[in-house]
Amino acid sequence: MKLFDVYPLFNITPIKAKGCNVWDSNGKKYLDLYGGHAVISIGHSHPHYVEKISDQLSKIGFYSNSVQNPLQTELAEKLGEISGCNDYQFFLCNSGAEANENAIKLASFVTGKKKFISYKKGFHGRTSAAVALTDNPKIIAPVNETANSIILPFNDIETTEKALSKGDVAAIIVEGIQGIGGINIPKKGFLNKLKALTEKYECLLILDEIQSGYGRSGRFFAFQYSNVKPDLITMAKGMGNGFPVGGVLIQPEIKPWYGMLGTTFGGNHLACAAGIAVLDVIQKESLVANSEMVGNYLMQKLGEISSDYEIRGKGLMIGLEFKFPIKELRQKLLFEFGIFTGVSGQNIIRLLPPLNLTINEADQFLKAFEKVYADISAVLNEH
Repeated sequence: MKLFDVYPLFNITPIKAKGCNVWDSNGKKYLDLYGGHAVISIGHSHPHYVEKISDQLSKIGFYSNSVQNPLQTELAEKLGEISGCNDYQFFLCNSGAEANENAIKLASFVTGKKKFISYKKGFHGRTSAAVALTDNPKIIAPVNETANSIILPFNDIETTEKALSKGDVAAIIVEGIQGIGGINIPKKGFLNKLKALTEKYECLLILDEIQSGYGRSGRFFAFQYSNVKPDLITMAKGMGNGFPVGGVLIQPEIKPWYGMLGTTFGGNHLACAAGIAVLDVIQKESLVANSEMVGNYLMQKLGEISSDYEIRGKGLMIGLEFKFPIKELRQKLLFEFGIFTGVSGQNIIRLLPPLNLTINEADQFLKAFEKVYADISAVLNEH
């Protein structure tokens, strides 16, 4: 049997990882500034994380949500305390797309409406309702196409209010910081204005913090750079440090009923153990503050190297937009200097490293980047 070939793959086989480093099958060491799509939050193979999951597996790895699981309560309480969202309710699932599907469903249940607003360059997942609200026609199958999806220009309040004024919108879904779209940050006041509009037109505000949450932005959630209070908050990537975990935070006014939502694997014992370990480390090692500090350092130093590219970001969620395609630059960083980075479109590099990235590791990247950028710029200037 062959694998269903949907991923373009680098000829690299990681077999070991620790902290912000990965080693391949040939023993080559890499600096990981991509964290497997922003998933690795507390560093690879953190000893507390490994111990917590191993210990849990030796006791019980899984049982269904038809019985009590005190680990879910422990995770909820710890998350509420560390995130500052203690008054929310918590629904556990398995992935970001599933978190958004459940948030969309909840909003429709609560409001009795069908339509949803999302934004250009937004990404909310590859499943049914989530992909319909994702601004990428290439991944929207005919079955996902729906008149219930309204995709508007990002940061455009006037167009948003015009769409809301028809009275048929259940919710607005917006990323705390757009990730796959190229690290695009909401304008100052945009989220607050959205919240006010949702109250005016009796719909909900969903903050998609799947990539921007869990400390990545230098706040626990990126929306916390404002004082907005979303109705629903979706999470996933950094929650389990590689173990599949997703979740929805739900404002207390929304009342559940049995069967309203459900999941087979969501909130299982191993997932909760992973989630608890991640929060333990984030708190003990002050990783949200580290993300802000090292991220600010990186962006400052990148700005000193050149003013010919645009730098966007908060914390360790950084986008570099160039005036030329970045394929060669990214490949040189990877194959000549052993540094993983991410990409968005043809011209944007994304930096999404583990939140425990050090200044020394940031300097390792900066030194390599300056050399590669100078070499490529010299060639481009010759032509």
